[in-house]
Amino acid sequence: MDIREILRQVRAGESDWQIHKNVGVNRRTIKKYREWAQREGLLSGTLPPIEALEKRVQQSFPETPPPHQQSTLEAYRELVEQLHGQGVSGKVIWQRVQAQGYVGSIGAVYRFLKHLKQPAPGSDAVVRVERAPGEEAQVDFGDVGYMLDEQGRRRKAWCFVMTLSWSRHSYVAFVFDQRIETWLELHRRAFEFFGGVPRKIVTDNLKAAIVRACWQGTDPQVQGAYRECAEHDGFLIGPCRPATPQHKGKVERGVGYVKDNCLAGRGELRLSEANPLARAWCLNTAGLRIHGTTKQQPWA
Repeated sequence: MDIREILRQVRAGESDWQIHKNVGVNRRTIKKYREWAQREGLLSGTLPPIEALEKRVQQSFPETPPPHQQSTLEAYRELVEQLHGQGVSGKVIWQRVQAQGYVGSIGAVYRFLKHLKQPAPGSDAVVRVERAPGEEAQVDFGDVGYMLDEQGRRRKAWCFVMTLSWSRHSYVAFVFDQRIETWLELHRRAFEFFGGVPRKIVTDNLKAAIVRACWQGTDPQVQGAYRECAEHDGFLIGPCRPATPQHKGKVERGVGYVKDNCLAGRGELRLSEANPLARAWCLNTAGLRIHGTTKQQPWA
């Protein structure tokens, strides 16, 4: 758990639930740190270095075994079983029982569902969530096969896609590696392309090596350089839940669109040719199409 990232999101005005989604920490824990930060005077001014924060946390909260809690979903078992049998996703079930007065976490819902009979494959229902302009961008790497370097050598190439969640306007670039330096440079180029910085960047946890390098352990742990980049440029980091591409569906479809449209039929391009092509494609083709969901042109 990254206490500095939690405090950054608290200071940015994120709710306990949203911080839980972003960093994977229990909401009761987030509430505890929110109250602690207020007592410690950490909700304004410059945050101390991570080492100093961790030391203060250890002094304030000696490690104790977590309390055992029984599921509070038994009162809603009939509704949960009915929805689960219809193939409704765990997230939607959680929303439905919340409407009935349930106050537990979404994690408790997923744990409860593990003990129920699984619905038929492919029947999972998903609720599409739209974001306000400038609120969020989604980022992913996609494998695009091979391209040629300046010496004409065939090298494994990757496609970086950042998609603005509200407009679906995208920035696309091709690279030969997934190092942290490349990851940060691509973010900078994307922000310059868009002319601004989204409030939050939703990243993939699994597919790209650079993103795997950004997290440690069960709970997401922000890689140091990426955290510094986020603090400098003023955006929040929101990793999507592993194995749930619907949490990042806008950019997941974007990667396939790049391969099937921008690169289709072009053979193995030189990287120096592919990137100007991608920029023009983002503005003139992808940006001017009528998007299937929004029914508007992303660039407009």
